[in-house]
Parts: sequence; C-alpha cells; structure tokens
Amino acid sequence: MTIKTSRAEGVAQVWIDEKCSGCGLCVKVCKGAPLEMQDGKPTVDQTRLFGCIACGKCLAVCPEDAIHVEGRDLFPADVLPIAPGEQRASYDHLYKLMLARRSTREFFSRPVERELVDQILEAASSAPMGLPPSDVSVLVLQGRGRVRELRDAMMVDLKKIKPYVTHTSLKLMRPFLKREEYEMFDSFIVPTMEIFCQKESEGEDWWLYDAPLAMYFYCSPYSDPADPFIAATYAMLAGEALGLGSIMIGTCAYFFKYSRRLRQQYNIPDNAQQGLMVLFGHPAVKYRKVIRRRLAKIDILEDDTLPLKN
Repeated sequence: MTIKTSRAEGVAQVWIDEKCSGCGLCVKVCKGAPLEMQDGKPTVDQTRLFGCIACGKCLAVCPEDAIHVEGRDLFPADVLPIAPGEQRASYDHLYKLMLARRSTREFFSRPVERELVDQILEAASSAPMGLPPSDVSVLVLQGRGRVRELRDAMMVDLKKIKPYVTHTSLKLMRPFLKREEYEMFDSFIVPTMEIFCQKESEGEDWWLYDAPLAMYFYCSPYSDPADPFIAATYAMLAGEALGLGSIMIGTCAYFFKYSRRLRQQYNIPDNAQQGLMVLFGHPAVKYRKVIRRRLAKIDILEDDTLPLKN
C-alpha cells in the first residue's frame, strides 16, 4: 500500500548491489518495511506495508554503500557524505545561537543578498517532515517593494473586516466564545488591528515592519500541519546564523486562509493549510543581552526501573 502525497503516488526504487555484507542495519531502520532479511541478505518486497517511501535511512546507514534509492523526489545527487562531528555545531554553540536570537522589528533598507536567501531555503529544506517528499512550499518576497505589496494587499482585507471586529461587537459575541477566545480578541486581536491601521495612516508599517525579505511557509492537505512551522523555524535559525534579524508573523496565515483574492494574487492553492510568515533583514539594532525563557509546564515521568540517584 503506497502512501500518496501531493507530490508522490508510487514507491521509490531500491537496489542492493554485491557489496552488501548482510549486516542487516538497513532492515533494522526501514520503517516503510519493503526490506527484509532472507538467507542472511536483505531483499526488497515493495508489497510489504507502505513499500519504499524514500526516507533514505537504509542507504544512509549502510556501511558498504551498497544500497541505492531513487524516486519520490530523491535522486542520487541528493545523497551526500555526512559531516564529521567536529564540523557540526555542538550543543553549546546551538544553544547560544538560539538564546541570542531576538525578534527583530527594525531593519536596514539594505536588501538581503540572494546568496543568503538561497542558504536560508537550503537550510529550511532539511527540516524533518511528516512523510517524504516534503509537501512544504515557500512564497519568497524579496525586496521591500514586494513585502509592501503584500502588506497593502492584506490591509485591504483588514479594513473590510475591522468595522465588525471591535470591543463593542466582541461583547455581543461573548456568549458564543470560549473564555480564552474572548480574552485573546479583547486583549490582542482588536487592539492589534487598530494599531495596524493607525500606523499605516501615519506612514509606518507595524505589520511587516518594512522588512526587505519575507518567506511564507505553507503545505498541502496531505502534509502534517506542523511541517511548515518546523521548516520556518529552521529558516529562522539559519538567518540568525547568517547574521540576519528575523521575526515570525502569524497573522498573515489567516489572511491567506480566508482571502481567495490574496491566494490567487500569490498563487497559493485554495486547499493549502495555514502556514507561518518569517521576516528577515539586516538588523538596525544590536542586542547586548540574552533573555532566558521558561516553558509553561514540564512533567517528567521516569521509568520506575531506572536506578535510584545517590
């Protein structure tokens, strides 16, 4: 039973050459389940479970380079040597990068170089996905002019709905809203819409912050809804590593979801799942401190067979 996505229907092809030593590692990591051991050697049976989904785990683990996989958007050129440990970020380096990142709302007018854009997209494409091939798509708006066009297009829709989303109308809707929904509208959404319109009339952009680069990550209905958010997070961290400032913007997703005019203007399918916008640019301010945060709640349920600590 093959798994269909918006980009793939059949299985990927798998070849095992004579270099195979029969160690069985490929079978151990194969979760599509077309690989099985027979007479001390791995064999391929695409009728087992899902068949080959082109996750590539088998060829990535093979110590003899004896396995080859192609299909479902996986090609031989995509298989690269893994970087040695000393060339990869340590936990300390990664943690310091994440801790130093701050949401940036002040950008220089200087455009983001195309080379950096390509590097961000390359990093985002490495994000884990619910099922290969990735169903995440990206709308890239490069240059302040393009970002302003989007801001102006969304502002048309915002001004249409603003008269109906007020503190007064909210009180009338109160019996039909959950407490959390009411409080979010009352304390955030209504005042945010008001400040967007006010600042726009004053010639300031408090929505997309006049950023020189915007990327909107979204996915098809076949995808795990979390996939574009993970890819956007990878992109944000890549931007930070490249010396750019960044900020995630959630409000754009609602306008792409509910405005057919906006989807048509930016060639986003009507059935696309809600995504996430990330703004980038060369930061016009320099932060000198990091701010440590805490999660809302952590429950650690330890196995009662673990040895007791001294």
